[in-house]
Order: sequence, then structure tokens, then C-alpha cells
Amino acid sequence: MRDFALDLSLALRLADAADAMSMAKYRSEALVVETKPDLTPVTDADKGIEFMIRDVLSQERPLDLVIGEEFGGKEDALAPANKNFYWVIDPIDGTKNFVRGVPTWATLIALVNPSHEVVVGVVSAPALYRRWYAHQDGGAFVVENGDTPRKIHVSAVSELSDASISYSDLAGWGDRRQRFIDLQEKIWRTRGLGDFWSHMLVAEGAVDIAVEPSLALWDMAANAIIVTEAGGIFGDLDGGRGAHGPSGLSTNGKLHQAFLDAMNK
Repeated sequence: MRDFALDLSLALRLADAADAMSMAKYRSEALVVETKPDLTPVTDADKGIEFMIRDVLSQERPLDLVIGEEFGGKEDALAPANKNFYWVIDPIDGTKNFVRGVPTWATLIALVNPSHEVVVGVVSAPALYRRWYAHQDGGAFVVENGDTPRKIHVSAVSELSDASISYSDLAGWGDRRQRFIDLQEKIWRTRGLGDFWSHMLVAEGAVDIAVEPSLALWDMAANAIIVTEAGGIFGDLDGGRGAHGPSGLSTNGKLHQAFLDAMNK
């Protein structure tokens, strides 16, 4: 049996090291920005953080595999024959914010079991002075400005008309785009906060629904366990559960099916 509390402790140490590296580059004139084939930016901070995490994991968890946004690994970790745990790393979620000096970015670190369930997650946003974390059956917590960890829980809002929804933007919605726009006229509040921040606000109970129409596993894994351990549901717009779908949907649970119905008429 694996002790997820020990894995969480390791993930928190990795987040400490990642925070030190990312903050050293944030708003720095020495930051190097490149463009990936999909035209999204990548910085030397992204690459350096992922390399550091992989290096530490190779020493402390040599049997585990790693999936990372910058250096891959999905083929081995998601292969049907794989029976190992694997880590999922997004060195900087919100790179576009990072390069423009917007403080809404974070390092996402997750551990997934051989059944592809996320069992540990850390979301560390040093420019916001906040860090969220959870492990399976251990509850979800936030640390604000280095203070004592505070247990968090999703909201109890049960009607879409009373709901607060956060999303990234209106790109990538396809034939759901107009449905999402129409829904905004029927709910209480909508804000385009985006990325990890939206999902963590659901976990804290400050927002009731967070949605992004197109995401990768490394964008979602750490968010998924934190939202789930806070009492919510993490899935996708097609109705699937967990972090392996094509999109990301966090809710407080009470609104999950109602939102899916509105998006999939």
C-alpha cells in the first residue's frame, strides 16, 4: 500500500523548489520566451522547472513515470500495459499570464495511480501567495501567504440562476458556444478568470462552476483531486468524470448535471 501523505509531502517540496525558480524569472528581463508548434508560448522557466521536477522524481520515486507538458511521457504512462503510478506536471499553467506579468499562473503537480485516478495534487501560485493541495481521502486545503493550512469545501448553491461561473474565454467552444453565451443571461454572475484559478475558486466555494472547453491532462490532474476532495465534481463537457477528458468542468456537485444539460441540449 502506498502512503499518499508521503507523496503529498514530496509534491509540496517540489512546489517549493518550483516557486523559487519561477519567481526568479517572473517579470525578469532575463526571461527567454519561445513559441511551440501550436503557437503557444514556452519559457526557459517552464522547461527548467519541469526538468528539475523530473530529476528529483527520478531519484526519489524511480519506479514512477512522468508526464509533463514540455517533455512528454504520455505514451508510456497511458499505455495499457503500464501498471506504475505516474506524475503529471504542468510547470507553469498560465504561461501567457506569466510572460505578461499577470500574477495568475501556477505550478501543477499531480500523482495518478495505475487505474488512472488522481490521488495527489498540488497547485502552487506564488505570485498570488496561495497554494492548494489534497490527497485521496484526506480533504482539500489552501495556504494563504504562508499561513496555517485551511480546509476548504465547495459551495451549497443548487440553482443555476443563483450560480457564479468562471471560464477562460469564448474560443474553442464549437457548437456549444452560443449555448454558453445564452446561459450567461440566466445565471447570477459570470467572470472570465481562467486556468487553474477558476477551479480552485470552485474548491474554495467562492465560485460554483468552472469550465474550459479544451484542456490537456496536465492542465487538469492536480485541479481534479483538489476539487473532488473539497466535495465537488471534476469532469468534462461530455459527461465524463476525472481528468482524462478533452475539456475541464468543475462544479460544486449540485449544479453539475444542470450545467451539462444546458450545454448539451
